[in-house]
Amino acid sequence: MDKIVRALSGDGLVKITAVDLTDAVERARNIHRTLPVVTAALGRVMCAASMMGNALKSEGDSLTLRINGGGPVGTVLVVSDHLGNVRGYAQNPQVDIPLREDGKLNVGAAVGRQGMLTVIRDMGFGEPVSGSTALVSGEIAQDLAQYFVESEQIPTACALGVLVDRDQHVLAAGGYIAQLLPGAGEDVAEKLEENVGRAGSATSQLLSGSVEDMALRVLAGFEPRIVETDQVSYRCLCSRSRVLAALSGVTREELETMLREDGRIEVKCRFCDRSYVFTDADRELLFRDK
Repeated sequence: MDKIVRALSGDGLVKITAVDLTDAVERARNIHRTLPVVTAALGRVMCAASMMGNALKSEGDSLTLRINGGGPVGTVLVVSDHLGNVRGYAQNPQVDIPLREDGKLNVGAAVGRQGMLTVIRDMGFGEPVSGSTALVSGEIAQDLAQYFVESEQIPTACALGVLVDRDQHVLAAGGYIAQLLPGAGEDVAEKLEENVGRAGSATSQLLSGSVEDMALRVLAGFEPRIVETDQVSYRCLCSRSRVLAALSGVTREELETMLREDGRIEVKCRFCDRSYVFTDADRELLFRDK
């Protein structure tokens, strides 16, 4: 079962959110049939969105994290609810490119570096609030840290990782976002940086221990305490009624044309790949408000 935890230093100057999203990323791989480098890219964005969404807290709030760096993967889009449950997709799931010189998946080249990272927060009232920053590396973690510094003025350390096995299934996926709070001095920043350097990759930590262990290791020496734990998962909210609501924006003439030419209207969910089919038998529903 996937899990997200929040921890705070004893002096209240550093906070960390950490997530183990292995099952959810594996489910996304199966749904979208992603090749390894896309699994890694999508998984990293899912982990980031889950942790950021979990910070919203009000039921009904949502966060969308969208990345398009101009690379062959195209747009990677993930939506999180207020608990950290996520759903997402990559525009081109079948991308396959050479490994980096160190033998690791080349996520930066697949995503690209000539584009933007955009965060959209929907609080359920008024217009959603959005912010964007230019991509730095396309590797996601560094780009996200840069977003927090530029858009929200919060010094941030971020680690995201997805480990894909030889048979393409996900062995581990997770990460953390550690941030300095008001009042934290240079000594606190230096100590946190040292901890991050010693902790190792997010996936290696998850393979050898729990997500709680990872959070506490990054805050070692800060007298940390776990303040919140939530179970999270890959969760799509699509339904036949939601699809009907979306079709309300299509004109009667367009719907009539689709029914006449194809004998049916089929809508496929981008997040879970489920298909919803409407035929002549559904005309009353399709044309109720037209």
